[in-house]
Amino acid sequence: MMKPAIVFVGCVLATSPLQAKELTSVGISVGSLGNPYYVALAAGAEHAAKEINPNVKVTALGFERDLNKQVEQIDNYIAAGVDMIVMSAADPKAIEPAVAKAKAAGIKVLAVDNSVDNADVIVTTDNVAAGTIACQYIADKIGGKGNVIIQNGPQNSGVIDRVVGCKEVFGKYPDITILSDNQDGKSSRDGGMDVMLGDLTRFPDIQGVFTCCDPQAIGSDLAARQLKRDGIIITSVDGAPDIVEALKSDTLIEASASQDPYGMAVTAVKMGYDLMNDKPVAEPKMLVTPKLVTRENVDQYKGWGG
Repeated sequence: MMKPAIVFVGCVLATSPLQAKELTSVGISVGSLGNPYYVALAAGAEHAAKEINPNVKVTALGFERDLNKQVEQIDNYIAAGVDMIVMSAADPKAIEPAVAKAKAAGIKVLAVDNSVDNADVIVTTDNVAAGTIACQYIADKIGGKGNVIIQNGPQNSGVIDRVVGCKEVFGKYPDITILSDNQDGKSSRDGGMDVMLGDLTRFPDIQGVFTCCDPQAIGSDLAARQLKRDGIIITSVDGAPDIVEALKSDTLIEASASQDPYGMAVTAVKMGYDLMNDKPVAEPKMLVTPKLVTRENVDQYKGWGG
C-alpha cells in the first residue's frame, strides 16, 4: 500500500497599514467666549476637527480668567474621555499639573495662543515681536520722546511677552517715559476703559498707549473720548474685526499687531491628530510671525482665517 503523501501548504500573511485612529471628541478651554478672539480660536479648532471626522463631538467652554475653573474643565474633559484638549492657558505654569494629568490619560493637549511647556503641541503668535512692532509704531510716531502707558493684562505668557517686546523698544529711547505698566485691563473692553479712565485722570500729558489686546484698545479709545482727550496714539495686538473698523473710523487707535487665532487652532488640531496616529510633527512648538495693521494698510489686511 502506498503511503499517503504529506503536503505542506504555505501561506503568505498579507499585511495592511494600520487604520488611523478616529477622532471622536475634542474639548476646548479658552479665556472667554465673550471675546471674539477666543470665539475665532474655538471655531478654528472645531473646523479642523470636523474636517477629520464630520461626526466628532466638540465642546467649547470659557473659563472667564479663573484658573480653578479651567482646571475643573480639564478634569471634566479627562472624565469624558476626549481625544484632545485645545486650550489657551489661564496660567502657563500653574496649569502644568492638569496638563500632565490629561496626558497621562492618553489625551493630546494642544496649547494655542499661550505656551505651556508640557503640552504636546504649542502654536502661538511670536508675542515678543507683536509687542515690538506695536510699540515701535508709537515710538516712531512721537519722534522718540514723550510719555507713554503700557496697559497690561492677565499674566499669561502671551501678555507677558508682548509687554517684554514693548519695553525693549521704549527702553531704547531715553526721552520716552513709561508712566505706568502694571495695570490689568483684563483683556476686555470694560477693563481697558476702566484702566484708561484712571490713567487719563492721573496723567495729564500722555502721547502713546499700548494695550495688550484689541478689546482693551477699544475700551481705551472710548475712555479718551468720554474725557475729551485727544492727541494720543493707541496701538494693540490681535488684528480683530472690531479693530479693523476702528482703524477705518475716527478713533485714536492707529495700529494693531495681527494674530490668526482661527488659523493657529486649525494647525494645532492637525498636528495633534498626527500625534494621535504616531506621526512625527516637524515643529511641535510653532511661533507665528505677526504683521502690523495700520490705517495705511488696513484695506489690504485679510483678517483672521476662516
